[in-house]
Amino acid sequence: MNESILNALLQLFAIIANTDHKDGLSFKGRNIVKSYLNQHLNSKLTNRYLKQFDTYIESAKEYLPSSVTSQKTTNKEDVIAICEHINKGLVQREKFIVFLRLLEFINEDDVMTKRELDFVKTVSGTFNITESAHNNTRTFVIDSLSGKIDEDKVLIICAKKQSSVKGINCIQNKGLEGSITILHHAATNTFVFNYSGSGVLYLNGHIIIPGRNHILDQGALITGPKISPVYYSDILGKFMLKEDVPKIRFTASDIEFRFKNSPNGIQKFTFSKESGHLIGIMGGSGVGKSTLLNILSGKMKPQKGRILINGYDIHKDKEILSGLIGYVPQDDLLMEDLSVFQNLYLNAKLCFKDLTESEILRKVNQVLIDLELDDISKLKVGNPLKKYISGGQRKRLNFALELIREPSILFIDEPTSGLSSLDSEKVMYLLKEQTLKGKLVIVNIHQPFSDIFKLFDRILIMDKGGYVIYKGNPIDALTYFKSQSNYVNADEGQCLNCGNVTPEEILRMVEVKEVDEFGKLTKKRKVSPEEWHKTYKKKIESKAEIKSPNEKLPPVTTKVPNSLVQFRIFTIRNLLSKIANRQYLLINFLEAPLLAVIISLFTKYIRDLSPTGIYVFQDNVNLPAYMFMAVVVALFMGLMVSAEEIIRDRKILERESFLNLSRLSYLNSKVLILFIISAIQTLSFVLIANYILGIKGMTLPYWLVLFTTSCFANMLGLNLSSGLNSVISIYILIPFIVVPQLLLSGVIVDFDRLNKVFRNPVYVPAIGDVMTTRWSYEALAVHQYKNNKYQKKFYPHEKVRRNASYQALYLIPKLQNKINETLRDTELNTNQEQIDANLKMLTEGIKDSYKQYGWPEYKELVNLRPEVFDSALAGNILDYLALRKFQAQKIENSAMRELDKMFEEIEAVPSGKDDLIKLRLDYFNSRLDELVTNKTRINKIIELDNRVIRKADPIYMDPVGNYGRAHMYAPVKKIGQWSIDTLWFNTMVIWLTILFLYLLLVFDFLRKAINWFGEKRSP
Repeated sequence: MNESILNALLQLFAIIANTDHKDGLSFKGRNIVKSYLNQHLNSKLTNRYLKQFDTYIESAKEYLPSSVTSQKTTNKEDVIAICEHINKGLVQREKFIVFLRLLEFINEDDVMTKRELDFVKTVSGTFNITESAHNNTRTFVIDSLSGKIDEDKVLIICAKKQSSVKGINCIQNKGLEGSITILHHAATNTFVFNYSGSGVLYLNGHIIIPGRNHILDQGALITGPKISPVYYSDILGKFMLKEDVPKIRFTASDIEFRFKNSPNGIQKFTFSKESGHLIGIMGGSGVGKSTLLNILSGKMKPQKGRILINGYDIHKDKEILSGLIGYVPQDDLLMEDLSVFQNLYLNAKLCFKDLTESEILRKVNQVLIDLELDDISKLKVGNPLKKYISGGQRKRLNFALELIREPSILFIDEPTSGLSSLDSEKVMYLLKEQTLKGKLVIVNIHQPFSDIFKLFDRILIMDKGGYVIYKGNPIDALTYFKSQSNYVNADEGQCLNCGNVTPEEILRMVEVKEVDEFGKLTKKRKVSPEEWHKTYKKKIESKAEIKSPNEKLPPVTTKVPNSLVQFRIFTIRNLLSKIANRQYLLINFLEAPLLAVIISLFTKYIRDLSPTGIYVFQDNVNLPAYMFMAVVVALFMGLMVSAEEIIRDRKILERESFLNLSRLSYLNSKVLILFIISAIQTLSFVLIANYILGIKGMTLPYWLVLFTTSCFANMLGLNLSSGLNSVISIYILIPFIVVPQLLLSGVIVDFDRLNKVFRNPVYVPAIGDVMTTRWSYEALAVHQYKNNKYQKKFYPHEKVRRNASYQALYLIPKLQNKINETLRDTELNTNQEQIDANLKMLTEGIKDSYKQYGWPEYKELVNLRPEVFDSALAGNILDYLALRKFQAQKIENSAMRELDKMFEEIEAVPSGKDDLIKLRLDYFNSRLDELVTNKTRINKIIELDNRVIRKADPIYMDPVGNYGRAHMYAPVKKIGQWSIDTLWFNTMVIWLTILFLYLLLVFDFLRKAINWFGEKRSP
């Protein structure tokens, strides 16, 4: 206490001592002052200030008028001045105690004059003590029950069931001689009691003097040889608990839990408690505190036993109990990029379906005020490394997210972890206030200091192996373990001088080690956890009364909105979080344009022999590389933007699981925002890169393909984020996903040059068909080639010409050679195996030509067997093939004429030829033409597996299959009789993959698969 404040208080005592006390200060009055000083100072300072008090008594005459009569008076203005000085240095509770001691001081001669009453009235008025509190305190000091006093502010503890004074609450305590009368000062939550009786009672180990007023501090304990202990929490509950709130009876009956292949878990344990209590679970590290909290809260299911709330099973009756339980994990549950207000407001929107906007705002603001967060409501929450609010404020905001919906039972894991002693005390007082509103609060705590320890109404102490070894009042815990450890001072639960409790002493007694013959501590404990548990079962649990009545449950204020509204709220929350993170926005929205500039500039090739040195699109040999890099960029951007989306929210989702919110709404909000980001990223990439490279008329197709690829990556990233347990695991796994996408895209390694195990000569290999990069790159390459402004004019006629040319130049000559070769071998009767192979190839080659090129069916193929094959049949087939070749040449010549006609019509127009040349330079790309027509490939036709396979001009060749499979760079894909343009077909395939990944995400398949596999692999 500040010295000037203490001096001011002594002056007040001195002034009142000189008022109506002609004979000086009595011994009783002096003891009141001494008792007050003893509460705040050590004995040396007490004696010093008692002397100072004597000095003030002498000098206090200056406050009296010069003409002293038989009735002295005081100077009211001076008294007010002293009180105003005290006002600046003492909190309201301390001012109330000063006021109480002044009343005692005045009443020490059992008489209160009018001037003395005027004096205390002046003091109470200046101290802002209400009139009702003034009257109640004055009446209590003079005679606790003789005068008029508010009935709800008084409690009597006596041996009877009912108080002798009508209307006043009573606590029965058999064996109590006389009674204990308690006054409650509601404004400061201070309790004053007075004992009238002949028995010996103790307050925190100090003897209680009958007739004197004592302050009942937090965690105080009244004991006596003939009475049951009177706990502060019982008195507090009698005054503070709301009678109109339905009671909650929480019961854990014979619960037991074991981790797989481990002795750790929770040993058989029973616990039952009503609402209005603050319960602490205490113990050393690794004893199972968090496991017990998770089991009690319903997050983990016990292997044996049941957990009931008013008779309802916490696991079987989830819907009935929905909204009654709140849970605050040790880790933060905050959206770090949102403000304090936004965190609480959006949480409230998810909890209160029936409240209007103004009601929600009012509720949010009230909670902010109650938790002293209103001053920082506009500040961003930030993270522990980049702080905007303090650790204590973060912890209170975490509580606010749960408290705003007013759950009847609140579970909190390590509420004081990482906080200063001051913040810890604030947090625990906040939780204590919740119990006074009729809630049950169960807290997991490691080793609290004295003031926090005394806040608990009941404490559970756990030992290694999941053994509960104590359950009861925290003050009794120390005496219990002292008595079991045969301590001499076993009856001392707290320090007799300072009143402090040392919870760490409990853990030291529990884990005390044996000493060897050399006086050194061994690793072996004197009392094992099993022994402590047996003692607990015998002395505590066997005497416990377990109730689990089927009572009416309290009303639940939480009503979650429908899925559509949840989706809107989740979307807003997600959007606000991203907008608030400027670094996130800069990286994600500048990344695509910067990559576009880098890639396009590096791939903007200018031919060395160009006479002008000007960039020409036709000559850019890097165009295919650019298209592939564009696909890779879209894939990477989609993955990187989504990989942490769900795992970052895991703790928040854990808390929100108690609300039974729609997982689908949450996921859909994530998907929507990610798709919007990907749309913006890919559009900016395409606009810039295509402009630099001079890719004209392709903005929409390029964007569609890249956006679709990015959306696929988004869904893949969300699945990883949902299924894996750490961000590190995700980023380790990404290369294993991306590398196959690059390798098996058909760009880096030609599908025809893959390992023969994977190779497919007719179609893209099956392993390539599952690679999104293959579908994306092919869509871009095919569309760029056949739908650019130059090529699409000539593509239909060019396709007819190229297919006819292939028949005339490659296919038919190949088949004719095979006929002649087979006929020769047949006549010589040699190489029978080769004859069979050749005939099979002839049969398959001609049959494929029926389908692919519309040849008329050749009936004699049914006789194409070695035993019937002769020169006559060979001649017939050769004639048939010659006719087909003649028709193919005719078709080719007709297509050529059509193309020549088109060129002539263009050139007939003034500047038409120049325009056509310019069109070719701006839209046609030579390197892409080489790629999709296989110009550089020597073998235009190959023999494999007794088949003739075309490798010439794949861009002009329709696929053989009718179920979507095709060769690389096929211009269309076939489904039955339908031919679908490659751009649209490939895009649809990727979207079907996206839909498949979405379903996996909705059902959380990856996480379930990993958990299942982990269980199967466990020994």
